[in-house]
Amino acid sequence: MEDVEIGAPQRGQALVRHTAIGVNYIDTYHRSGLSPVPELPSGIGVEAAGIVEEIGPNVDGLKPGDRVMYASTPPAAPLGAYASSRVLDTDRLIPIPNGIGDCDAAALALKGMTVEYLIRRTFPVTRGQTVLWHATAGGVGMIACQWLRALGVEVIGTVGTEEKAELARECGCTHTIVYTRDNFVERVRELTNGKGVPVVFDSVGKDTFQGSLDCLSTRGMLVSFGNSSGKPPALDIGVLSKKGSLYVTRPTIVSYTASRAELLESAGALFEVIQRGQVRSRIGAQFDLGDAEAAHRALESRTTTGSLILRP
Repeated sequence: MEDVEIGAPQRGQALVRHTAIGVNYIDTYHRSGLSPVPELPSGIGVEAAGIVEEIGPNVDGLKPGDRVMYASTPPAAPLGAYASSRVLDTDRLIPIPNGIGDCDAAALALKGMTVEYLIRRTFPVTRGQTVLWHATAGGVGMIACQWLRALGVEVIGTVGTEEKAELARECGCTHTIVYTRDNFVERVRELTNGKGVPVVFDSVGKDTFQGSLDCLSTRGMLVSFGNSSGKPPALDIGVLSKKGSLYVTRPTIVSYTASRAELLESAGALFEVIQRGQVRSRIGAQFDLGDAEAAHRALESRTTTGSLILRP
């Protein structure tokens, strides 16, 4: 922790005082160098909720006292959410509707909009489908299970322990596979009568990548969006034809919220399912901002469930 001079907001900017900060796996990638940051030295953190304290010139639609959230990674916005206050471009700020608390907003912003683009735009799921989602007891996975249940989609989810399996089932996961005990490829084939699933959502990476391909039905899609176990291995593109004309994609939230219109549309879809009661935040633990290291160690141990929050 160190004290820095923030400065006043300039044209198109606002000074935001954080009330809750979301901790995400991508934060550990930025810290370790797995996802290099554009310039060092740098702050860290990509999402938070807070209160607008001051606005610069040429700012429309925001005023001091407004509650806002944001969830942006470089190059859309610089890192730096692990702070008590910061100045941000207002085109990345999202007004928080009444009825949604700051901790819920910080816990759901990045993870919730990630689920939105994955299941509505990367691979638009439809009622009656069955999908495989890895790490369903994590922050993103628990949101996905709730949202997919509301859409009438069956979820086969992998987890590390029976306790995590119970949490995933509470969130709407139809079938849970404890990967430390069972072969998830064999179980997926059993549960789908040998057909496989049309899509696998994989945030684990190295440990699950090859198996995820083996779980897909003909012309299925592997959506690889994380590396919690390490970077996925290099792919021989010929394998895709041998396994049934498969697709593989590596999406990022930056590409799906590049314009303000896309950003607000994604947040709006998330707010809608929250306000309907179809998606609720699951906050696994809260840490003081000064204990960010402890939060990272907990997250990387893969023993946490739900979302982690830092409190300034």
